[in-house]
Amino acid sequence: MSVIQLEEVRKSFGGVQAVDGLTFEVKRGEITGFLGANGAGKTTTIKMLLGFVTPDAGRIIVSGTNPSAVSTRRSIGYMPETAWYYPWLKVGELLRFYGGLCGMSRREIDPMASTLIKRVGLSGAENRQLKTFSKGMLQRVGIAQALLHDPEIYILDEPFTGLDPLARIQFRDIMAELKSRGRTILFSSHELSEAELICDNVIIMKSGRAVWNGSTEQVAGDGTRNLERVFLNIIGSDTGMEA
Repeated sequence: MSVIQLEEVRKSFGGVQAVDGLTFEVKRGEITGFLGANGAGKTTTIKMLLGFVTPDAGRIIVSGTNPSAVSTRRSIGYMPETAWYYPWLKVGELLRFYGGLCGMSRREIDPMASTLIKRVGLSGAENRQLKTFSKGMLQRVGIAQALLHDPEIYILDEPFTGLDPLARIQFRDIMAELKSRGRTILFSSHELSEAELICDNVIIMKSGRAVWNGSTEQVAGDGTRNLERVFLNIIGSDTGMEA
């Protein structure tokens, strides 16, 4: 069953066609990598999936309804590529703030926040203000806030950026555990090796269109054909960088 559906979606900004007839679906309980070079239309698509931006044409269905519906937004855990958190807050205070926005009670938030702070590797940093956190630590905060209300769908924008190797392994384990519980994950990334390791399916964007949409098994690394080579052949066809 599909929990995310896009049909002939279009969006332009000032005459620039950011998304051009985009069609794809994401099935329940699967991890889908959303890939493409800068300017391919990934972030615009994510903003439309979250109801932040309205498409000019086409149809978007998330969890059976319109992305802008309050019930839909509560079913999504979103991690932005760059999060501008309130710098004077501590991680527990930030999670209580976001939990409140999601309709959680303090009784629900506090034990979950405590568990997540440990799970994402921020134990010992609870009493520091976020302005003292490194990029990688802020990424861990972003992971925690996306997980906080245990949503059905996760939309993650470049979640591996700034994470050290250990944190990447831990985050892959978290995503695998979410999948085992039937959660659905769509994440954009430039980290092709990470996508190949954990994704069930990959969608490659180019010029606002999905130019590749298939299972990871189709591009499983065998020394001659893997996700990086498929990506380079597709994206590099206009640049003379084909493999």
